[in-house]
Amino acid sequence: MRDFSLSLLLLACSAGVAQAAATTDYDIVFSGQLSGKQTTSVANGGRITTTMSYRNNGRGPDLSERIVVAADGTYASYRVTGTSTFGSKIDESYRREGDRVRWHSSADRGDRALTGTAQYLPVEGSFEADAVLARALLAAGGRKVAGVPGGELSIEKLAATTVTHAGESRAVALFAIRGASIEPSFIWLTDDADRQLFASIYPGYSLVAPRGWTQDVAPLEALQKDAEAKMLQALAARLAHRLGDEIVIRGARVFDSERATLSEPQDVYIHDGRIAALYPAGSRATGDAASIDAAGRVLLPGLFDMHTHEGRWNVLLDLAGGVTTVRDMGNDNRTLAELAHDLEAGRLAGPRIIAAGFIEGDSPFASRADFVVKNLDEAKAAVDWYAQHGYRQVKLYNSMRPEWMAPVAQYAHERGLRVSGHVPAFARAEDAVRAGYDELQHVNQVMLNFLVTPETDTRTLARFYLIGEKAADIDLDSKQVTDFIRLLKERGTTLDLTLATFEYMFQQAQGQPNPTFGMVADHVPASLARSWATNTMDIPPAKVARYYAGYEKLLQFAGRAFEAGIPILAGTDDIGGFTLHRELELEVKAGIPAAQALRIATHNGAKVLGVAADSGSIERGKRADLILIDGDPTRNISDIRKVSLVMKAGVAYYPAEIHEALGIRRFADPPAVIPAAASQP
Repeated sequence: MRDFSLSLLLLACSAGVAQAAATTDYDIVFSGQLSGKQTTSVANGGRITTTMSYRNNGRGPDLSERIVVAADGTYASYRVTGTSTFGSKIDESYRREGDRVRWHSSADRGDRALTGTAQYLPVEGSFEADAVLARALLAAGGRKVAGVPGGELSIEKLAATTVTHAGESRAVALFAIRGASIEPSFIWLTDDADRQLFASIYPGYSLVAPRGWTQDVAPLEALQKDAEAKMLQALAARLAHRLGDEIVIRGARVFDSERATLSEPQDVYIHDGRIAALYPAGSRATGDAASIDAAGRVLLPGLFDMHTHEGRWNVLLDLAGGVTTVRDMGNDNRTLAELAHDLEAGRLAGPRIIAAGFIEGDSPFASRADFVVKNLDEAKAAVDWYAQHGYRQVKLYNSMRPEWMAPVAQYAHERGLRVSGHVPAFARAEDAVRAGYDELQHVNQVMLNFLVTPETDTRTLARFYLIGEKAADIDLDSKQVTDFIRLLKERGTTLDLTLATFEYMFQQAQGQPNPTFGMVADHVPASLARSWATNTMDIPPAKVARYYAGYEKLLQFAGRAFEAGIPILAGTDDIGGFTLHRELELEVKAGIPAAQALRIATHNGAKVLGVAADSGSIERGKRADLILIDGDPTRNISDIRKVSLVMKAGVAYYPAEIHEALGIRRFADPPAVIPAAASQP
């Protein structure tokens, strides 16, 4: 393996000296399992070719890139072809000629004049594309660089160290790129003139490193986590408003989450992080209390997102969206425990995390996490580990064998754990319910009950495309459907439908506005909004209407399940805050009254997690996990986006500040707050 300086390559090209391409192979690893590779070749004239392919959880992209780098390090031209994570076709291009740039992607196309240094941001590129971006920003010498189609980009060096493999040492450095997304992008480059891509690490989840080096870069993950933690801790300290032990929220209309009703204006007193009293508006405070002027706004219990896979930046979006408790449905256990501990200690800002224990069967399609089991005994050992570490629930996944469902469920129940999950391949949702599942994840997993055969392998993308192709034909009045709903009712089975996760998959043609995030797209950075304008599913134009109709059938089923009294949860499996708001809107679209959707996102979540005695409603003695809304979401559910204030255990946060710290335009202004000494009559 040879390293070449980009500057030397350009010099050699100008001198007419022919050189062979320098090629680097990278391994792509998920949870310790080799899952794919990337090969990058750098040739004369700043020409870079990259191929990248990986598979995790039965899906992944296949990309081929052709890049020509200009003298300032930005793209002179860029082209990527292949298929996306869920199978859609990718054919994206960009070219700059003087002061004119042109681009075309599945999301958009553009042709405009542009002066100065600017870097194109592909909708979906390889890890090498990130390295080209980093080198271009470093070449700018600390100046911000315009992003194309929009935004401003910057880079910061966070750490440097040396890594050794088989007697060979390399100096490497960690950089954070800002402006390309809501959260910084972290990348490791060689700490020399070449600035080659060395590693890309998502702590606890994935790793990209040169072939043969993946076992030697473990110290880099610790350095990256430490650097990221310093960023987040400083941000958390700035965003938290500790108003004192005594707080009164004046003139709020309080939502009763159990009865799904709204009160007349009340004063809500908070003492030492807990709700102390509720009086009619205009009451007289007897102590030295800070005062928050609700001014008739609606006060809700903090929301519960019952299906997340948390990260240290996503929790900020949760909090800004009014989410004060989440259920994590699968993660690296050690990484998640560290995150939950930091949140509880107040070092980071975000919701309380209650984890479900993830258990997957071993197969080529497995989603790699801590427990990927080869037999029933290993599955039971995983249950024991979760029970002994305080988990309340286990989640079984796609590659579990159907015959393991019943004995694992019984074993988990004997140890006091709830059981939920995906329906294993070659089984149906009805089989999972009869085997002892207390809860089913995802509306597609539920509706496949009426579409699969014993030969259908739902570990593959079939679990998505089968819905698009055939869900429109499901007769919701058929005996099969009504019997299934009756079974759910009889068994008391809960549904975690994650409706929003599937909306854009089945109801967005390429290049069309995203129905799930369309209401917030003009608030977020341009690159994120642009990524939302593309569908990673491969939906032929002739089948768009059929896929749309199939999703409508999923919504109709959700409405019927609610009418039948099936317990429903509000979960997302996607970006924090924004997706939960859309989930509630879709529940209303499915026929669930807005006030009942709010009940689902508060009372139901607390009940299922076993924390209803401490949260989930606004009652004396409970945690002061509260959100203040501009508008009335019991009448217009979309008002749930206008979160003015979030309180977690009595600590106040203003979503406007959180969003703006992440490059997002605010949705609501904070309420007026009078400090304790000044608030007394």
